[in-house]
Amino acid sequence: MNEQTTEELLGLDPERTKSPRRTMCAAVLGLEGIVLGLTAPVMIKVSDVSAAVALPIALGLAIVCVILCGTLRRPWAYTAGWVVQVAAIALGFVIPLMFVLGIVFALLWGMADLLGRKIDQERAAAFAAYDRDHPAG
Repeated sequence: MNEQTTEELLGLDPERTKSPRRTMCAAVLGLEGIVLGLTAPVMIKVSDVSAAVALPIALGLAIVCVILCGTLRRPWAYTAGWVVQVAAIALGFVIPLMFVLGIVFALLWGMADLLGRKIDQERAAAFAAYDRDHPAG
């Protein structure tokens, strides 16, 4: 059975619908989700936070990261990604090392968002120029 993507079914060129911004931001969120999930045992053992508090916070943030990876086709997901960055930095009040890791991930997120947006704009301009120079039909 030949499986087709939504873009192919709508007659859109899959190469033109790929977004480097979405790919890079999803990669950052995926890795950050792993790190945030692993903060639960650190909060419990090192910072003496109860498991009833640590697990919902750490695993909740990790799950949010995974869900956001799948929703990056929508503009609001990028804003939600910034909220996750703030929450990751705020975990530094519980685990001081998270100030550093949170800032690192916020910088990675910011660069993925900024550079990805720039690449998307340049690709759109290049495809528009190609279409103008090579009219269909």
